[in-house]
Amino acid sequence: MSTPIVAFGGGHGLAAMLSALRDISSEITAVVTVADNGGSSGQLRSEFGVMPPGDLRMALSALCSDDEWGSSWAQTLQHRFESAGPLNGHALGNLLLTALWNLNNDPVVGLDKVGELLRIVGRVLPMAAIPIEIEATLKPLSSGQIGRVIRGQVEVAEAASEVVSVRLIPDSPPVLSEVLEAIEKAEWITIGPGSWYSSVLPHLLVPQIRTALATTNAKIVVFLNLDARTIKDEASALSPEVQIEFLKTHAPEVKIDYLVADNSIKTTGLEAIARKYEAQLILSDLAHHPGSDQHDRFKVLSTLKNLIG
Repeated sequence: MSTPIVAFGGGHGLAAMLSALRDISSEITAVVTVADNGGSSGQLRSEFGVMPPGDLRMALSALCSDDEWGSSWAQTLQHRFESAGPLNGHALGNLLLTALWNLNNDPVVGLDKVGELLRIVGRVLPMAAIPIEIEATLKPLSSGQIGRVIRGQVEVAEAASEVVSVRLIPDSPPVLSEVLEAIEKAEWITIGPGSWYSSVLPHLLVPQIRTALATTNAKIVVFLNLDARTIKDEASALSPEVQIEFLKTHAPEVKIDYLVADNSIKTTGLEAIARKYEAQLILSDLAHHPGSDQHDRFKVLSTLKNLIG
């Protein structure tokens, strides 16, 4: 019998996690952030009023099997057009999802149809039933000033100043019943890795999801990002300890059972934060190569196998 697993995240971090998880279980539910406002996703969201499809597309591709069918369809879904015309920069999978959502207002129907076509392992669901916005307050440049407020996933991800707080607009978006049912049935739940403010934390800001995570019987595993010094985005100054403190500040009721970090990270602060929140710290070689900011699928798989079995 397969182990039910729910994976929260978005972008490349979630894709790496899903690529590993599909070798462990066939009962995977990927819950994906729907806040992207840039590139192809942002354009389709603005023009058609649909969910930003990019992160959902990446999750679908990551759950494709390694056989010829899965590999060819994953590559096709990820294909991005290059031209001097209006299709430039659009991924085929983004256009396919948008077309299916135009034909049927239920986003789950469109995602499930693509999943069936690709013969994916598991299921992909959006974290909210509507597109959301991410808003953040930045640390003031000097004392006595008020921190600047920025809005948009791209803007938050590229924030040049330290992020003090993050919130969603709307602050309590509706959640699909399928997501809550998956959390209730799960035996294991993974959170991260990924852009902390724009792909990971937003899930915990949704009240219904946060409540479901606080009451679940599943073991919750948080995968931390790799050495912050190698990351050139929002988390460039965000240490692993700060990642966890930020998460617990915004979702104090969610218990973390395991913290998984790359063994290149200095552990003194991590050990203290793990003790503080009664989590078991697991250190493993996770990077694609030394100095990389990308998790290696097979190294993540090995760590998950040791943990989940």
